[in-house]
Amino acid sequence: MHVEIESCQTNWEHQVKIKGKIKGQHQEKERQKTKGGKGGNSAGDGKGQGQQKTADGNKSPRGKTEDKPTDVTNQTDPSKGQKPKGPQKAPNNGNQTDPNKPQKSKAELKAERRALQEQQRALKDQKKETGTSSKDTSSASVAKIEPKRVPDHLMADDVQAQKKMAKKLEKQKIPQRTKVQRQVRLFEHLHQYEREVSLTQSLSFRSCTIHPAIVRLGVQYAEGVICGSNARCLAMLVAFKQVIADYTTPAHKELSRDLEARIKPYISFLNQCRLMSVSMGNAIKYLKYNISCGTRDLSETEAKQNLIDSIDEYIKIKIILPAKAISTFVIEDKKIVDNDVIVVYACSSLVLRVLRTAHEHGIKFRVIVIDGRPRLEGKEMLRRLVRAGIKCSYMLINAVSYAMQEATKVFLGAHALLANGCVMSRVGSSQLALVAKSFNVSVLVCCETYKFCERGQTDSFVLNELGDPDDLVNIGNKAAYLSDWRDYNSLTLLNLVYDVTPPEFVSVVITELGLIPCTSVPVVLRMKQVETAET
Repeated sequence: MHVEIESCQTNWEHQVKIKGKIKGQHQEKERQKTKGGKGGNSAGDGKGQGQQKTADGNKSPRGKTEDKPTDVTNQTDPSKGQKPKGPQKAPNNGNQTDPNKPQKSKAELKAERRALQEQQRALKDQKKETGTSSKDTSSASVAKIEPKRVPDHLMADDVQAQKKMAKKLEKQKIPQRTKVQRQVRLFEHLHQYEREVSLTQSLSFRSCTIHPAIVRLGVQYAEGVICGSNARCLAMLVAFKQVIADYTTPAHKELSRDLEARIKPYISFLNQCRLMSVSMGNAIKYLKYNISCGTRDLSETEAKQNLIDSIDEYIKIKIILPAKAISTFVIEDKKIVDNDVIVVYACSSLVLRVLRTAHEHGIKFRVIVIDGRPRLEGKEMLRRLVRAGIKCSYMLINAVSYAMQEATKVFLGAHALLANGCVMSRVGSSQLALVAKSFNVSVLVCCETYKFCERGQTDSFVLNELGDPDDLVNIGNKAAYLSDWRDYNSLTLLNLVYDVTPPEFVSVVITELGLIPCTSVPVVLRMKQVETAET
């Protein structure tokens, strides 16, 4: 019985040993699979006795020790039961961690990570600084492509722009206006025109390169002999017709290029005499376009005649026929009926044409002419209406509220119609439209489409024209109390020429295309661009 028990015990021990060997072999195979892909070598691969050595020389049974190196940057405190964050595997370079080496705390690891982030951020900033030189060249090229929002001749408060403009005028041999003594600080960005010194005094007949017709026109602009948007545009086109007729193409030069270069100083001279109107600017664009495109493959005589005919056609299509069409629309749509009391302001050639046409059709109405200083243009309007046989009344703008009590309609002219729907006209028009709105009186603006402008403006301060301040001193036959205003440093005179009327005060705009609202200006401009591209 005792022998049987011993044999069973030996058999059981033998089976336990066999199972232990099999289990050790399985663990060794798994360990070789996991480490073989990483290129690492286990410490016990060359032993063969089922044991491996650790870093300190101690032996440990195979299968119980871990050969995985720890990630120093992502260690956590194992006593707290926290799981390591981030990547837990690191490349095995054959070196194993020392278990006796003290592990870093969470604060130390956090400080290391923060230092690494700061280092990466510094390298990134350094790369940005080194790459700015290449970006500056590209930004400079983009800045050159962008068009200027304000021309140099309009930036009176910009020193660099004025120096550039002075060099341009000196190159073109055009005299420059002297800087005014004193100006309102709010309007320092605008040019102040005074008639104390004439531009033609420095012009000599021998060295002058400006055509006599342009010199005469510029003096008339500066003295106020020719005023009004249509009158100034017509006079300019007539002067350019004379310039083209007297032009002779130099030898070895092309007419289109030389003529366009010849008229540039003329335009600069007229702009120095008085700031160009929107109608003049559009006419100059049309003239330059015809010079560059309408004179190809033509002889000098044919090209000159073609340009003169194009100017006559522009005057007919853009000024004469639109005035006739606007007058017809007013009569057909019955905007003026019997017993109407119509209020007009200052002097407008287009409004005068409309009132004359209505009177010729037998409509009985009365006109109240509102006028304002300093130009008192309403006197000329009154004289022409009375000569046509129309009953009129005359009063200044300070009595406009009294005139609105019996008014039925208000007719206004326009210097320009802006892209945002605002109406730019003689100063005082906005006040008249405001009073008419408060009295619930319709305000009708008569304007040709060639006065439409792509510029948008909401006030009279950004872009305007400043007249001669001495015009405010003269008050007729009475003594001029402000004749010595320049002797007082605290006194400045402001003579604005135009103001801007919001579209809310305007009932309708009458053009040669029909009756349209103020907000239709961009549509008309887009149609004109399409027509120009097709032709």
